[in-house]
Amino acid sequence: MEKDTLEDQLLFYAQEGSCPHIQMLLQSRIDQNSSLNINCRSRSKTSPGWTPLHLACNFGHRDVVEELLKTGADVNLQNNMGDTPLHKAAATGRKEIVLLLLRYDACANIINGTAQIPKDVTEDDEIITMLEAAERRETRRREEKLLEAAREGDITTLSKLLSAKETPDICCRDSVGNTPLHCAAYRGQKQCIIKLLKSGADPGIRNNNGTLFILVYSYAFIILTNIQFVQQWLELSRFLGWRSHWVLKKKKDTVKPWDHCFFMLRCFDDTVHYFKVPSKTNSVRWLDVIEAHASYSIRHCTQEQIIYDATDDSSATVGNLTQAASTCQQKLDTEVSIFLSMVKNEENFGNYLTVFLPPFVLFSYRTSLPAPMFSRNDVSIWSILKKCIGMELSKIAMPVIFNEPLSFLQRLTEYMEHTYLIHQANATTDSVERMKFLGVYLVSGFSDTLNISLFSVRDDLGFRWVSEQVSHHPPVSAFHAEGFKEDFVFHGSIYPKLKFWGKSIEAEPKGIITLELPKYNEAYTWTNPTCCVHNIIVGQLWIEQYGNVEVINHRTGERCSMTFKPCGLFGKELHKVEGYILDKSKKKLCAIYGKWTECLYTVDPATFDAHKKSDKKNADEKKGNKQSSVDEEPEEMPPPDAETVQVIPGSELIWKITPRPDNSAKFYAFSTFAMQLNELEKSMEGVIPLTDSRLRPDIRAMENGDIDVASAEKKRLEEKQRTARKNRTKSTEDWKTRWFQQGPNPHNKAQDWLYLKGYWDRNYTQMPDIY
Repeated sequence: MEKDTLEDQLLFYAQEGSCPHIQMLLQSRIDQNSSLNINCRSRSKTSPGWTPLHLACNFGHRDVVEELLKTGADVNLQNNMGDTPLHKAAATGRKEIVLLLLRYDACANIINGTAQIPKDVTEDDEIITMLEAAERRETRRREEKLLEAAREGDITTLSKLLSAKETPDICCRDSVGNTPLHCAAYRGQKQCIIKLLKSGADPGIRNNNGTLFILVYSYAFIILTNIQFVQQWLELSRFLGWRSHWVLKKKKDTVKPWDHCFFMLRCFDDTVHYFKVPSKTNSVRWLDVIEAHASYSIRHCTQEQIIYDATDDSSATVGNLTQAASTCQQKLDTEVSIFLSMVKNEENFGNYLTVFLPPFVLFSYRTSLPAPMFSRNDVSIWSILKKCIGMELSKIAMPVIFNEPLSFLQRLTEYMEHTYLIHQANATTDSVERMKFLGVYLVSGFSDTLNISLFSVRDDLGFRWVSEQVSHHPPVSAFHAEGFKEDFVFHGSIYPKLKFWGKSIEAEPKGIITLELPKYNEAYTWTNPTCCVHNIIVGQLWIEQYGNVEVINHRTGERCSMTFKPCGLFGKELHKVEGYILDKSKKKLCAIYGKWTECLYTVDPATFDAHKKSDKKNADEKKGNKQSSVDEEPEEMPPPDAETVQVIPGSELIWKITPRPDNSAKFYAFSTFAMQLNELEKSMEGVIPLTDSRLRPDIRAMENGDIDVASAEKKRLEEKQRTARKNRTKSTEDWKTRWFQQGPNPHNKAQDWLYLKGYWDRNYTQMPDIY
């Protein structure tokens, strides 16, 4: 009875707009563990099925609405007439409440009992504009979920999205023009590709670079025939079934020198055609023939497949249909003959792939390393490091067994794994929204020899990258990346100061990172947090990042101030990061929180501060009830079990980490992106400079699992570097870096390394012999 009384009170005070009483009821729910249901429903005849949120919205009590939303009231519940709180707020013209509900993810597309969405129940132009914007946002969110599911191979989510009432556009695009097919293709998600194709995805759409999805499929190239339904009804509900044909031709199945065909094409009429690509024939011409064949085939069929409705008086006679089918068959045979004449007697097809596809299509990014990592159990790390406590590790020669098959320059390239966040920032016209994505972006090896360089071109991610080791002592690396469409420039220099503290290694990455968005004439700068690796001697290795990072927009004065929290005594703050986006007057515009190992959310700063205050109060109460019995240093503790981020009501997910592949543990815990960084194809020979990291022999030997060769090569390279340094001191000629020069950062005037340009001219003469 008490429960009913409390719920009746909640409904009454929500209707009356008595915020103090509402707060008292909600607080008692927390303090006294009351079973008060904040989504309780009214039994009144005038408001059947209405929740407190419905009532507060209908009568315009904004403060009550906000309190209910902060407490977790369901913003999309429908009353007996199918109305949501958003319907009520819109119908009564409550603009502020409509905006507040939308901030808490109220759905603007829910249909009520009279087949109306919230936009249909109001005549207020401003509210209609807000709701239309919300509809577009919801549509875009569904599209982003579809793109993400395709990218990650989440076939369950993909299927749900495609079978939902409000289905996203199956041909939607991301910021670089990739459709879900493109996203699934460049991650090699075969099941998602099949599902998308069966659901009607258009394989002929090109991304912003003019690339079809079949040209970025990581494991194979695909030859598709247009899938069409043939479903015409006969008398007595008889109909002709349909069959779809598409071919997945994997690399291992490509043409051998003794093959007499390139591929077999079975058409809907059961005719079979064998094709090969000639080396001297214009590929556009024969592709046009296939396209014409396909477009013709979906409109016509053979005599046995012709159907008609006997009840239609205006239908053609059987004789006329037979004659038409015969004519169509003759035309089809003529077209096939034209095509076959193009490849007849063409025996030289050694270069058929270069005719059929652009050169980059042949490159398939690998998903594993040549050999798994070796065991380090038999090596005493302490015997090597015990004399190095307090020293800077960059000046200590370390055994090759402690390394991984990547140089520091290659590790730097991992900045670009989440390039899509830069593209998303570039796609929004709101500077605060841009700062959100860039704040998330900042959250997202071997000691390199002097003059070593690295370049990377990723058509699927829309960027190209060049980096160089510009100093050996201290070790300084400089990098420069740019978007293919000149939509961003990303550059910086890193000086990682490494120190050994007995149980842990601390890395302080000094240097400036700069991102420029020419479209908005904006430049952002920041530095990186400190990183510490614990339990390097005994126990389970774990990493923490800590320190304050500030991203500054030099045009608007806005800044994103983020705090990477230290682990704390019992690991409760491990991996947590939080902060605010501030305007130039330091007013809080948005809060960001989450874990840099998991996901990040944005939320209203007032809501975030209230949650922190409540969280601190609860923590203090628990602390008073429990006395710590163990006083351990953080590095002696194993990391706590994985814990999802506690989501604050009204939050928006803006980033989620990409899971590592299943084989990651075997290959140095690398991500798929990291596994591709040292990949070297024969086609690269003569294209990359001799100083490229991928040509470094000790790393290559280690990647192949040959530790003895890797160790010998590492010693040889270190000795060669020492000799070169001695020769430089004796020489009167000044040594210069090749691609970068030291100078003031153009935006904050701090000392930096700036790109000289010219790398992509590929003039690699007079390169030093460093290997």
